[in-house]
Amino acid sequence: MTIDKDLKREIRIESGMRFVKTTPSLAEAKEAVRLVLDARLKQKRLQLDPAARDSLIASICDDMLGFGPLESLLQDSTITEIMVNGPDRIYIERSGRKILSEARFDDEGHLRTILERMLALAGRRLDESSPYVDFSLKDGSRVNAIIAPLAVDGSTITIRKFLDSLKSLDDLVRLKTINEPMGRFLRAAVQAKLNIMFSGATGAGKTATLNVLSHEIAPDERIITIEDALELKLDQRHVVRLLTRASNIEGKGTVNVRQLFSNTLRMRPSRIILGEIRGEEALDYLQAINSGHDGTLAVLHAATPADVVGRLETMAMYAGLELPSLELRRQIASGLNLIVQHEQLADGARKITYLTELAGLNEQGEIILNDLYRFEITGRGSDGTVTGEFRAVNPLLNDTRFKKRGVQL
Repeated sequence: MTIDKDLKREIRIESGMRFVKTTPSLAEAKEAVRLVLDARLKQKRLQLDPAARDSLIASICDDMLGFGPLESLLQDSTITEIMVNGPDRIYIERSGRKILSEARFDDEGHLRTILERMLALAGRRLDESSPYVDFSLKDGSRVNAIIAPLAVDGSTITIRKFLDSLKSLDDLVRLKTINEPMGRFLRAAVQAKLNIMFSGATGAGKTATLNVLSHEIAPDERIITIEDALELKLDQRHVVRLLTRASNIEGKGTVNVRQLFSNTLRMRPSRIILGEIRGEEALDYLQAINSGHDGTLAVLHAATPADVVGRLETMAMYAGLELPSLELRRQIASGLNLIVQHEQLADGARKITYLTELAGLNEQGEIILNDLYRFEITGRGSDGTVTGEFRAVNPLLNDTRFKKRGVQL
């Protein structure tokens, strides 16, 4: 037999009441739940088999100490994304494929209780005046949440888990995200302090690659990161992490990426890492990389390297300085050195599909994009796996920065 959700809720509340002023250990919580559960089963003359009883105790403890039905999914290293579409539909992504999990919330109230706990730990809020929010969990996993009335079928949570298994370029080679020559080139590019843009669609692996490449930054450099939600995990000691701030309940106090970026330029950074370029801060970014702030790493949503150029130009126009398009393209071409393009293929595999050099302007005032490496799809296997190969396409046209830094290609 199974326990109905009302009885489960009563057991959870009664067990939690024993620890109103203290936070129990897992062992203490399990013992408290066991005592309450046994008393309730005896009172109602119900019986549970040992496996169901242990599962129920673990579930209630997850509610008391963790994130309820999401706890086991967060602990599962094979899961890369968790998508909660209301209380009774929790999807997961595993090996690039999205499937419906067996995990469930009791109801919308249960879901909101767990969501509020996540928000409290992150220092963020969610209510009718501010019905959606981005934040990060302690382990670096990124969370987006949106509630009614905007989310019609119940509170919706999307968790992109931090991949702790990716620690070096060798891991990207092992996963066939890149090949070894691409890995060697990317290592050299970071050491030569090229300004690099990591682009691709949502979930394509941009931030994961940035995290991996950040390990190639010298330990004596002063690194300043700017993010909307804390995703970056840097090993270096000399790191300053800046985080944007949403408005308060009165609609005031907002601090956006552009404001933080402007302040960062006064903080003597050796490196600036931008979690994502989304708007008018693109102009500040271009001005920074054209005024000596080498080695800047940034993320941008774009489908191709050519789209990166177009989006940067368009977003820089949002700043309202009315610079001519040719001047913006000149700044992009002279400041940005390399585009690392990501894509999640039809079989779920993540690949870096282009390493593209920006090699100046042609006579027509258009930016010259020189593909150094490219992933070329050759077909589909019988199991649905996408087949293809990485190819070295063109030689590097401008190796000035490598020579300047004494980096051997």
